[in-house]
Amino acid sequence: MGRAFEFRKARKMKRWSKMAKTFTRIGKDIVIAVKDGGVNPETNARLRQVIQNAKMANMPKENVERAIKKASGADAANYTEMSLEGYAPHGIAVFVDCATDNNNRTVADVRSYFSKCDGQLGTNGSLKFIFDRKGVFTISQNQITMNLEELELKLIDAGLEELQQDDDTITIYCNVSEFSNMQKCLENLNIEIQNSELQRIPNNTKTITAENAKLVLKLLDLLEENDDVQQVFHNMELTDEIFKTIDSE
Repeated sequence: MGRAFEFRKARKMKRWSKMAKTFTRIGKDIVIAVKDGGVNPETNARLRQVIQNAKMANMPKENVERAIKKASGADAANYTEMSLEGYAPHGIAVFVDCATDNNNRTVADVRSYFSKCDGQLGTNGSLKFIFDRKGVFTISQNQITMNLEELELKLIDAGLEELQQDDDTITIYCNVSEFSNMQKCLENLNIEIQNSELQRIPNNTKTITAENAKLVLKLLDLLEENDDVQQVFHNMELTDEIFKTIDSE
């Protein structure tokens, strides 16, 4: 799961850097969070999560405050969260999470991307057996004053399912139903969350060649460049050859 997360993170950063749309996507998250639970981050865990992510994306504080104020206004945009599922070339499953103010436009756009890349958009629920939805939190190792075993014990009561340690970061996985509990637990431990989000983790992956992966990567890029698309997940096995292909782009 760790490498798949880093892959998605790397592609997301590449997309946001290239398209300069980070703030737009965070702005949508703010609108949805405010409409869902109000403008006070102290009582709105989802808004608190978005603000944390905005901070890590270097979104200016005044931009965040302006977005919250705008989201609470009568003329604020209304976004619907929706998910679309389909198969990329070579049987790779792709799950697309969207936030849109026009469902018909979004579905048409996503369907066209699948068609252009020899894939096919499927029906809702068709890939449910392939992906598990998890809460994923990233924290810096530098701020952890306890040993890893002690941290794990404290997080188990909050729903910890898996903890992965990399060079500089620790990635925490929990069931989607425990997302709020895990967020509160980390906050109570005075641990700053670098990033937190809901991800769709594949419970099985498929291996294809780097050459065949090129068309899959093209589809992922088309999806991620669309303003209505918030996140894209897939079950392609990330081999060294595929990483080399990505690095050479």
